[in-house]
Amino acid sequence: MDVTRDSSPRPNSWPPALPERPPVGATQLSRVVADAVTRPLVRASAMPAEDELEALVAEPLAAEPPVGRPPEAQPEVTQPLATQSAARRPPRTDPGLREHRARSIPGWVALLTLLTAVAALVLVLARTGVIPRIAALPDIRTGAARTRGEPDVTAEAIAIACAAGLLAVLTMAGLLVNAGGETRVLTRWGRYRGTVRRNGLAWVNPLLRRRRVDVRLRHWRSDPVHVTDRTGTPIVVRLLIVWRVKDTARALLSVADHETYLREQVHAVLTRTAGALPCDSHDAPGPTLRDGQWFADELTRALAAEVAPAGLEVYSAQPLTVDYAPEVADSMRRRRVADLDAGLRTILVDDAVEAAALAVRRLERVTAHELDEAARRSLMEQLLIAFVAPAGRVNKGVRQ
Repeated sequence: MDVTRDSSPRPNSWPPALPERPPVGATQLSRVVADAVTRPLVRASAMPAEDELEALVAEPLAAEPPVGRPPEAQPEVTQPLATQSAARRPPRTDPGLREHRARSIPGWVALLTLLTAVAALVLVLARTGVIPRIAALPDIRTGAARTRGEPDVTAEAIAIACAAGLLAVLTMAGLLVNAGGETRVLTRWGRYRGTVRRNGLAWVNPLLRRRRVDVRLRHWRSDPVHVTDRTGTPIVVRLLIVWRVKDTARALLSVADHETYLREQVHAVLTRTAGALPCDSHDAPGPTLRDGQWFADELTRALAAEVAPAGLEVYSAQPLTVDYAPEVADSMRRRRVADLDAGLRTILVDDAVEAAALAVRRLERVTAHELDEAARRSLMEQLLIAFVAPAGRVNKGVRQ
């Protein structure tokens, strides 16, 4: 059965024939009047074109494999090499370099050990007579020290005093204080040994090197960054970045300076994102960099992916200002004003044409007399001049 559509024109399905164009020498106003006269005041709702309906019906059929051909025999449709975009991956770091908890002792245990060592040292020195006796305190010296009146220093007392002193020194050397929002990264001979996130007083191995890392939520207002949009127009963007250090091991050991790394990545990501869209849409409406929500979401997503290998977490990257560079700011401002003026004039002319056409139709309806094409054009032209032209020019024309 032949299901092809007849190509002959059908009533009420094709637009009426275009009106005859005025001669070449006619003015632009005359052409506008001619178009307005032939334009219907009430427009019927557009019905879906038959070609579009057929395309919608044929679309799922085209995706099905032809009859008699197995699915695996279908030719593979590959994207041309020129249209394929190379996916750029963020840098990789050592997978074994991840933050883990370091071994630490609560601070009260270290303080108790320190007090015990100091008390033992004082007791040994008092018993041997090294510390002078205080009359108000009981005499705890040994018998030899009492008899001779001199310090009785023995090998056993020296060993106990050395052990107590060494314990006190090690305890004091291993004490550290972590304020809120700060951590200590421990390393020994360049090797990562863990991170202490315990707040307050803690004790760690005194032979380990301790470096402070701030893990609080931080914000950074960038300096004016000069980039170009998709049209090549130079623009200046200022950003507000909200971020924090998530993995202290990577932030400290995978890059030389994680703050400098973040600033450089902000510049690179901003340059790449700003080149995707124009700053303003002058010719036709469309997405632009003025859309703060899209711009902020795209910057946040791209920046978070770039700084994640360095142990940083980006919560938001918001554009504070998006301005043109000083060398093109004046010209772009004049262009924007000209576009607004042209759009306003177009609206005024369209409204005037509609009003003039409606006035002519009402005049024909009231007088019950249909004007010919020449009289209708002349009347439309005079009405448009009265609607659009300034008052001074209209009055001058009336006097003439």
